[in-house]
Amino acid sequence: MNNNDILRRIRYIFELSDSNMMELFALAEHKVTRAEISNWLKKDDDTDFNGINDLQLAIFLNGLINHKRGKKNGDQPKPEKKMNNNIVFRKIKIALNLKDEDILDILDLVDMRISKHELSAFFRNPSQEQYRPCKDQILRNFLMGLQVKYRENKSVK
Repeated sequence: MNNNDILRRIRYIFELSDSNMMELFALAEHKVTRAEISNWLKKDDDTDFNGINDLQLAIFLNGLINHKRGKKNGDQPKPEKKMNNNIVFRKIKIALNLKDEDILDILDLVDMRISKHELSAFFRNPSQEQYRPCKDQILRNFLMGLQVKYRENKSVK
């Protein structure tokens, strides 16, 4: 998936304002401006659009983890210079403290069913034989499931 799409979807799911997003970057010890965030969130065909690179997305997701789980004492985790769907998926899983069953339930909200074994393959070390790359469809459906869980259930409560 495109990094800017991931950023837009996370912003929407958790109803993050520009200020909230700046705070998430700050929690990962990185400063960004409102203009940078605005340009990352613009449509791809907008003249002011800027792509968010892998390092910046990793910093944002580390900030999300710090916000949701609390900041660890000592050195902060180093953000990855190269991101892929598996890393994005893992970071969101960590931030929300999700267990495998929770993820399967979230995927079920958007009628996507995968086995527990398929899911665990996404979180394995890439050097392991059982490791599988997470395809865009899986990550997109996971984010859509989060949207259903966190946005659309608000009116029910």
